[in-house]
Amino acid sequence: MREMSVETKIKGGEDDRKPAKEKRNLLLCISCALLCLFIFLLWTGLEKEIIGKDRDVLTIGVFSDSYWNVQNGYSYRIVDDAIEVFEEEHPGVKVQYTSGVLKDDYSEWMAEELMEENAPDVFFVLGDDFSSFVDAGALKELTSFMEEDTDFHTDAFYSSALACGAEGGRQYALPFECAPKLMFVNKTILDSEGIPMPDNDWTWDDFYAICEKVTKDTDGDGMTDQFGEIGYTWVEALESNGIRLFDPKGTECHLTEPGVEAALNFIEKLNELSDGYEVSERDFDLGNVAFQPMSFSEFRAYQPYPLSVKKYSGFQWGCIPMPSGSQGDNISTLDTLLVGMNKKTIHADWAWDFMKILTSEPRIQAEIFDYSEGVSVLRSVTESEQTLQSLIEDSGSEESLNLSILSKVVEKSLVSIRFPGYQRARERVSEAVSEIIEGDGNINMELIIWNREINRFLEEQNDR
Repeated sequence: MREMSVETKIKGGEDDRKPAKEKRNLLLCISCALLCLFIFLLWTGLEKEIIGKDRDVLTIGVFSDSYWNVQNGYSYRIVDDAIEVFEEEHPGVKVQYTSGVLKDDYSEWMAEELMEENAPDVFFVLGDDFSSFVDAGALKELTSFMEEDTDFHTDAFYSSALACGAEGGRQYALPFECAPKLMFVNKTILDSEGIPMPDNDWTWDDFYAICEKVTKDTDGDGMTDQFGEIGYTWVEALESNGIRLFDPKGTECHLTEPGVEAALNFIEKLNELSDGYEVSERDFDLGNVAFQPMSFSEFRAYQPYPLSVKKYSGFQWGCIPMPSGSQGDNISTLDTLLVGMNKKTIHADWAWDFMKILTSEPRIQAEIFDYSEGVSVLRSVTESEQTLQSLIEDSGSEESLNLSILSKVVEKSLVSIRFPGYQRARERVSEAVSEIIEGDGNINMELIIWNREINRFLEEQNDR
């Protein structure tokens, strides 16, 4: 009986193992079938439609018009040329982008693409969007790419431009093109008044003395018709007197910092020279104003024929750094267009290679002076003889351009501070400054009151 029991037990164990063996065979058959299906789809190209992403395509986010808000018929030219270089270096890989997205719509378009997880692998980042994209975790950190790539050299860039793509000591975007603010000078007025061109390290005192001297009635009709400046505001005064209006995260306003009161007093003093007359762009275009602060992109956009003939046929012009305040320097804020990498890209290596071509390939960067209004972020390109000749062709004058000055202004420029709600916060400061200058109260006390109010506004913004 015992032997029969053992035999029966053995047979029963064999019967129990049969379903498990059959299950394994079935799973193996299914796996083989799926592998064959995937190979078939790969061979036919249908897997791209099923997966939803073309594994051989790098996508780029661009906008169709100029970053500098001027008419530009070459908006895609530089990108197209960079794509050609990239595709030659990466056989079999294609680069694609959606055309027709305007700059004014670009931020919203990019935000929607990111929310739907359909954002491009590489995309341009507007200056006002950078901090928001970093906070949202949309940008891939680039520090490791920069450190591990022996062909990438940070010292080739202007340090100020590179810093525009960094936050918290980490690099999240690379600069593509930039534009510093310069002082546009009507040299004809200065010559007629026997005033030499100011030095590059000129001061508020120099600026005011020239403005005071040139502000006059030139035709004897009893009306002032020549003026010192237009467009020099509290913004330029604060920057050049060492004041950063907000902290980088937008949690605190700095209206009570030393130097603010002196800057506002200087603006009030300048305004008094025109004796209540509101100097206009028309006055400047007619050659009746000595100075106007202007972004280099605006400066370039004003030059091409026929605008240069219409606007500047009656006077010669030049550009120099901004005047320095008593507690500051000859500096202004740098406006920079950036390029970032989608944090969720599956083509990180390709994306990095394309970003390098856009931002650090001299051939591509040189095209900024041909097809855009900005300044190359590479020092060697901006200071080159080729750049000088390109700008001379635009302006028709070598005397008005000094690439050494331009390069130094870019390098010394301040990194712009942009945070969610920045524009509204700046509007509140503008309101405060207008009331303080137009009023007759104690400036120092008014600054304290307004600073508290704006800080409350910033706190409410950050709590949302």
